[in-house]
Amino acid sequence: MAENRQIQLVTFQLGEEIYGVDIMDVKEIVKVTKVRPIPNAPYYVEGIFNLRSEIIPVINLHRRFQIQKLVQTDEENEFEGGFIILNIDNNKIGIIIDKIARVVTINTEEIKDPPQMISGIGTEYINGVIRQDSKYLIMLDIRRIFNANEMQKIIDPGLADSAAI
Repeated sequence: MAENRQIQLVTFQLGEEIYGVDIMDVKEIVKVTKVRPIPNAPYYVEGIFNLRSEIIPVINLHRRFQIQKLVQTDEENEFEGGFIILNIDNNKIGIIIDKIARVVTINTEEIKDPPQMISGIGTEYINGVIRQDSKYLIMLDIRRIFNANEMQKIIDPGLADSAAI
């Protein structure tokens, strides 16, 4: 009998969907702050911001995967926007989120293979899908989304510009 393993996911909302990333890849969650644009950056790079004297690139997954932003009412403003700071192979990167959800513990046997397409995000970027109540939690594979090639474009936007020509 296979041993039942558990993982913890930091969950957040992008558009109408709930996504999760492994808690071990999350450095912290920060409220919306001023982001400075970067010239010649890929279209999905929102810019950079200073977090305690560390410059962090910020990625807009709404643009990258063509996801509509969540429309929030005034009661939800306390959770409005923010960034999840990810640590990917010792590179810190921020992703814009619509709303932070919570940390959840998942039994690995609950994780199912994703359908072919979910809200514009291809299955190659998804580790799995977990059914929770009447909704689905989509586990993102941040190492595929931010592979070495993508990280190079984000960290050195000049290379991305010359590669696009």
